[in-house]
Amino acid sequence: MSKKSSSDGIKWLSKAEDHDYPAAESYLLLIYDKKQVKKFIAGLKGAKVTQFKAKDIFRASGLSLLGVSNSHVEKDRRKIQNGKSLSPLLLVRDTANGRVVIADGYHRLCAIYGFDEDAWIQCKIV
Repeated sequence: MSKKSSSDGIKWLSKAEDHDYPAAESYLLLIYDKKQVKKFIAGLKGAKVTQFKAKDIFRASGLSLLGVSNSHVEKDRRKIQNGKSLSPLLLVRDTANGRVVIADGYHRLCAIYGFDEDAWIQCKIV
């Protein structure tokens, strides 16, 4: 996969990794029915990568920030520090509830936010 760097120094993969979609599907099945999740996953696979600021994704999701004591957040912080590329987040607009669902990438988002809340986050959104 080719890599792409953002202006804030965080490196990004040019597309989501293959294992991100089953992870997103597993999470989304907790919230939505199977038919809707299939539509979301198909949409995410076809969506172009875009970007939003870390602080805005948090505000839209209504989630709280996980601390660096979380092992997954720490793993992603080390990736950033070592210059490794991150996979774009997978996001779903839940218009009925006025929220954005982070289908995959919550730990990456928390890791990045710890460095810079204004960082531009690469993501796919439907």
